[in-house]
Amino acid sequence: MASSLVTSSQPNRPPRPNLAFRRLRGQRSPAEFAAAIRRAALEIGEQVSCDARYIGRVEAGEIRCPNYAYERVFLHMFPGRTLTDLGFAPRSAVRGRRTRDTEDAPPTCTANPANATSESSGACEPYETQNPYDPYHPHDTYEESDVLRRAFMTGGGATVAAASLGPVGLALDAAAAQRPVRRAGASDAGALEEAVRRIRLLDDRHGADGLYRRAAAPLRAAYALLDAGTTRQTTADRLYSGAGELAISVGWLAHDSGRFDDARSHYAEALATARMTEDPGLEAHAFCNTAFLARDAGRPREAVRAAQAAQRVARPVGSARLMSLLALREAGGWAGLADRVGCQQALARAQALFDRGPSDDDPEWMSFYGEAELEGLEAQCWSTLGDWPRAARHARRAAELQDPHFTRNIALYTAELADDLARGGLPDEAAVAGMRVLDLLEEVESSRIQTMLAATARVLSPHRRASGVSAFLERHASLPRMV
Repeated sequence: MASSLVTSSQPNRPPRPNLAFRRLRGQRSPAEFAAAIRRAALEIGEQVSCDARYIGRVEAGEIRCPNYAYERVFLHMFPGRTLTDLGFAPRSAVRGRRTRDTEDAPPTCTANPANATSESSGACEPYETQNPYDPYHPHDTYEESDVLRRAFMTGGGATVAAASLGPVGLALDAAAAQRPVRRAGASDAGALEEAVRRIRLLDDRHGADGLYRRAAAPLRAAYALLDAGTTRQTTADRLYSGAGELAISVGWLAHDSGRFDDARSHYAEALATARMTEDPGLEAHAFCNTAFLARDAGRPREAVRAAQAAQRVARPVGSARLMSLLALREAGGWAGLADRVGCQQALARAQALFDRGPSDDDPEWMSFYGEAELEGLEAQCWSTLGDWPRAARHARRAAELQDPHFTRNIALYTAELADDLARGGLPDEAAVAGMRVLDLLEEVESSRIQTMLAATARVLSPHRRASGVSAFLERHASLPRMV
């Protein structure tokens, strides 16, 4: 997209890298360190949407002082150390000081810090303030916002999660999305990127069903931002990338909740955005999800071709983990074609690529892809091929390995395990696994998981006399019907 550039009238002052924080990361990749921070947050009842990009900004010195939630997590992870020991500036040294550097025209400071961009040196306060697009930080007072965020996290279930999309930062109603907008700036790009992270985080915890309808409006607003234009090419690139990733996220919510036509449309929109901007990472992501959708929709040959296309465009990205995931998408297509040899070859390639380990080139959206997901996707391949014992072994290992943060995936892998056990002639073990899924469905809303569990119940129905089966079937029958 062509755009005119505006040169700031003030010189940019480069931030000072946070070498102490970089030393604490050690040999871990930014994505691995971010995952460790999220796990530590859960240990103390906090919830932070930390990812590789956040780690990069801290290490680059762009975030001079973290917000209170991150501060508590860091001090929990590194007991006995202060923020200064971790390489941050004291809060008293940065609070209230106005920064001189902005990516777009210098903003007018307001008394309300919620109008500043989170984690940005272009806001009126050069430390990490609350994000106005973060449902866990909806108020101006820092301590009050933390209380409200914890109340949200303990408020229960996907219904609350869906409601939390309200302040996700982009217009949430059709009328707002169509109002004339000013030129988009860096704060809008940041809001868009945070919306993508928030949707992914909520999906990880609660599943797609309660989120999809609320997530479509931010997507409309994102494309309205593209139409508004911007003054800087770097901002335009971030907006297009963010809009494409948001389209994929919304497409995934549609996909996981059984709305395949909607999902196909959103993935196609992301693919078009990627090709317009020549963004290989976004194009590979769009093809990756298209392959997954094709497999689920009963079009295995399309799944193979989309996965192979994704691998071609992903090579310049330089991420072995991305190529591993794409090989698994191809394997799923071969399994659907009942091509055992093709499936095994793709699985072997996926494992070899995975064993190369993570790298700084791994895309941010791949935070879910670890050993558990590798095992889970292989389980699905063997299940499709009818090798129930082998599928069950991989599904069990996937559920055991999964980070507790990914509640939805634990439910998915356990549902896969229950079905594999049932079809493999182990109804009592299947009932035990099914009960665990029913417990998790109190937190997760996913049509995919409920459909899998319903199929398992049908397989177990003739085995009511087996230990635990009758109790499972009765509890499953009491579930609310899917709409």
